[in-house]
Amino acid sequence: MSELVKVEIIDRIQIITVNRPQARNAINYETAHELAAALDRLDADDDVVIGILTGAEGTFSSGMDLKAFAQSGQRPLVEGRGFAGLCERPPRKPIIAAVEGYALAGGFEMALSCDMIVAANNANFGLPEVKRGIVAGAGGMLRLPSRIPYHIAMEAVLTGEMLPAARMHGYGLVNRLVEPGQALEAALELARIVAGNGPLAVQTAKKIVTESRDWRQADMFDLQRPRVAHIFASADAKEGATAFAEKRKPVWRGK
Repeated sequence: MSELVKVEIIDRIQIITVNRPQARNAINYETAHELAAALDRLDADDDVVIGILTGAEGTFSSGMDLKAFAQSGQRPLVEGRGFAGLCERPPRKPIIAAVEGYALAGGFEMALSCDMIVAANNANFGLPEVKRGIVAGAGGMLRLPSRIPYHIAMEAVLTGEMLPAARMHGYGLVNRLVEPGQALEAALELARIVAGNGPLAVQTAKKIVTESRDWRQADMFDLQRPRVAHIFASADAKEGATAFAEKRKPVWRGK
């Protein structure tokens, strides 16, 4: 990793920080590939249960680096993974967006690719692409209408105007609304709760929740059954039950 993306591990939580504050943490080609590498590390590290994605110095991300795009013509895409190495293929493990300042355009789409969002109460979200004659092609038009009411999603997509974090919290998009400067710490508090749970169960739960959105009601239990069978036969399941009976904290093995 260079200084474009910083990675830190605390309490089985991997913190990934986009570190381009001079460009409002806009994503260029190099940053996208470093983010993809950091996300690969998140999924590969057996000692890590959950990730947090944030931006340096008070801004989450302003999206694609338009200046870099104008100069080189390179879009910040990673093959098979889309914008920022995240939007078309999020990590297998859960990830929380810790948002300060602005999450705009691709930055908002990065947050939408995460499983939970913690935001400062003065943060702003927006999809301003239409103001530039383009569209939110990294998931904004696809994910946002399923996360908030249809008409509000259309307002965001068609006007390109910014929407305050407090309003997004009211619609259920933001899990925790906190004072400015506290988003990362609040995300860590939330992540620690997840990290205390069985890692195999956490990964399987994320997989089922995300995949089942496309399942027919008549098929959903038949489709879920083989995907969860290994959980009930796992060492972690036995340990969880044993620890409960013995009134102690479980010692997870992820197996």
